[in-house]
Amino acid sequence: MKFLKNLFIVIVVLAVVLVVVGFFLPKTSHVERSIVIEASQDTVFQEVNSFENYNNWSPWFKLDPDAEYTFSGPDSGVGATMAWDSEKAQVGVGSQEIVESTYPNFVKAKLLFGEDPNPGYISYTIEELGPRQSKLTWAFDADFGNNIVGRYFGMFMDGMLGPKYEEGLQALKEDIES
Repeated sequence: MKFLKNLFIVIVVLAVVLVVVGFFLPKTSHVERSIVIEASQDTVFQEVNSFENYNNWSPWFKLDPDAEYTFSGPDSGVGATMAWDSEKAQVGVGSQEIVESTYPNFVKAKLLFGEDPNPGYISYTIEELGPRQSKLTWAFDADFGNNIVGRYFGMFMDGMLGPKYEEGLQALKEDIES
């Protein structure tokens, strides 16, 4: 009986420590990757300002090509929306909607997953390096607020998303340059 009592105390103390530490973790998470593409700033902007060709280079589409996709709103720019529904956990259910589009160098989209009402935001920043060369930076930002589990999750965001962003950027580069 004494063992169970001590085990219970250890579990309670551990839970309290995890919660307290969680409040000291960063509320936000930022991930970004960049690539240089041999194409004009306009060409790169047109590609990321629409979901029309998104699945040609999306690393998540490769995880489940059978996912159902629906598109709504305008073909490009603010209001363009793509939603998906996949039975595979790595893809899940969600949507993205372009919420900001500043020609020729910036696109921002709101990203929702499943039932989570807290959005993440992705952004594409296009920097012209020359007449036919552009640097594209793909970023993800999340604000976890007081969500302790989210803050712990945020510590691993770069390791989870970074390689996928690198894969997607490489595929986009190949798609645009071909």
